[in-house]
Amino acid sequence: MRTTWEYHSSPKIVFGAGALQQIGEVAAPFRPKRILLVTDPGIKKAGIADRVLKLLSGYDVLVFDRVVPEPPAEVALECYEFARSGPPVDLVIGLGGGSSLDLAKVAALLIAHGGQPFDYAGEYKVPGPVAPLIAIPTTAGTGSEVTSVAVLTDVQRNLKVGISDNYLRSSVALLDPELTLGLPPYVTACAGIDALSHAIESFTAMSYQYVKAEGKPLFQGAIPICDALAYRAIELIAASLPVAVHQGNNLEARSNMLLGSLLAGMSFSNAGNAAAHALAYPIGGLVKSPHGEVTGLLLPYVMELNASVEPEKMKRIAEAFGVNVSGMSREEAALSASKAVLRLLEEIGLPTRLSQIGIEEHHLPMIADEAVKIERLMRNNPKQATAREYEKMLRKAL
Repeated sequence: MRTTWEYHSSPKIVFGAGALQQIGEVAAPFRPKRILLVTDPGIKKAGIADRVLKLLSGYDVLVFDRVVPEPPAEVALECYEFARSGPPVDLVIGLGGGSSLDLAKVAALLIAHGGQPFDYAGEYKVPGPVAPLIAIPTTAGTGSEVTSVAVLTDVQRNLKVGISDNYLRSSVALLDPELTLGLPPYVTACAGIDALSHAIESFTAMSYQYVKAEGKPLFQGAIPICDALAYRAIELIAASLPVAVHQGNNLEARSNMLLGSLLAGMSFSNAGNAAAHALAYPIGGLVKSPHGEVTGLLLPYVMELNASVEPEKMKRIAEAFGVNVSGMSREEAALSASKAVLRLLEEIGLPTRLSQIGIEEHHLPMIADEAVKIERLMRNNPKQATAREYEKMLRKAL
């Protein structure tokens, strides 16, 4: 049994409407001679990248704007080679959604240490500090601006591969909710439900004392700091996600969603995710649905599975959703949390059944078998279920 826990985060967070205006002030302490700005074509087209360039007009800035969703390792290498095409880069800025921020992390890693992206796949494979990194999210979902993980796609094996190390955390996370105004409802919904999944899975993760892992796991299970961060994230997202989806220019809702995503990222990057994310990985190889949509769909079914072993925390989640649990039995109160998440999915227009995204019954054994192999996530799940138990759960979700 473990008797100690640790908490890690980005050393500096700048948050608030208009925070982007401070990018020059934020960059100055790094004394950069050359900056690499990593972003995607949509951010470039929307004029956000040009706003950043204008604010950094006194610096030599190299722009890589070819990030794609679920970026392959080849794109990360392309970005690295691009960064090497002149004087050395000594500051990286990631601007965009999770894919841009993850690619910026990998670029900062390769600039510092060279090699191939997958040389560092797994946990604690990064040999030392990466190039200084400023992360600026334009969606409220992944929390990548403060996490220790970068995910790339292995095209040959049709798999998502994670690089996980505390060295990957940004030097500064700069969050401006104005950058998320007007995001399409579907993008808002998928990103927001992903943030909710991060918050709920880290809040209900197995206690750090009982997580079975060799050495010191990066995802260590539930710890007191993460519980507090995750629960506040749940409260913010439960109240604000429907408004952000249906009122895209509501700055208060957007601010609360970005704060909820940030707090969830600060939590899950220490406590870890669990079964919903593990099951989403093999499903992601079968369908084209965004990651957030898949994890959000699975979340209430995993919560129902876990309710019997985490009844008190599930009850608190229900209360965060505004459910009146007085008069309910302990079991009813716990199960009401998963029902609240199902209602939220319906309210924001996301699927609640695997069949809606193209999963068929014959896929279920393979999904369960592959998911249970993802030990770094499954060991965190409060109920240690077998592959066949997960297969049974997936049938409920079909």
